[in-house]
Amino acid sequence: MNQTVAGYPATSARCRGWLRYLYRKATTPDDWSKEGRPHPHWDALSNEPTLSWHRFDLIESSYAVALMADATPAWREVYSRVLDELIHRHTGYWAAKDWLEQIGPDPRRASYPEAWYAYYMAPELRGQYDVPGWTANGVEPWGLQMDPIGADGNLFFKGFFLLMLGLHRYVSGDDKWERPFEMIRDGTHTFTWSHRAIAELLAEQWGARHEGCHCENTKIWPV
Repeated sequence: MNQTVAGYPATSARCRGWLRYLYRKATTPDDWSKEGRPHPHWDALSNEPTLSWHRFDLIESSYAVALMADATPAWREVYSRVLDELIHRHTGYWAAKDWLEQIGPDPRRASYPEAWYAYYMAPELRGQYDVPGWTANGVEPWGLQMDPIGADGNLFFKGFFLLMLGLHRYVSGDDKWERPFEMIRDGTHTFTWSHRAIAELLAEQWGARHEGCHCENTKIWPV
């Protein structure tokens, strides 16, 4: 991995170090089921309140893997293994923990940090509006929808996941995620999806709403 040939695409020493670290992260066994817990090396603290969930470490790690695979396609097996491990974790309970546990209005509405009021909502909505990042599963008019893919809201969960599935197919050429797989796997809360079925659902939801799909319930993020 440390040798390069002049005139041929190559990754930098820094990229190779990061890839080595990510491969170790991705292949270290952990448990994303409801009864388990992700390994501490998966970040769930950065960029609160919108991105401070373990799955965003999976999502944001996948982009560079795909870019590096374009530069050094001979390492496709390594890149494919990393993406496969990231996707598998994204099917677990902890990947959708916010959707599965943030039910109804946020009880912290009136006590957010002042910076959140200034940045995320109009002053007149203080105490009456959930901050972006609170998914509000169960609020009207949708009601409680425990499938994080099939729900009317939760766009960002399934949208980013669909991108990860596409990157895996692009890098590996393997259609394994086209075959039905189970999500969440929490007793009655076990849902079966496939790469194609998620894409078709998102296309249907976008077509049904000219204003776009909801990220958290009641919120569409124009960005």
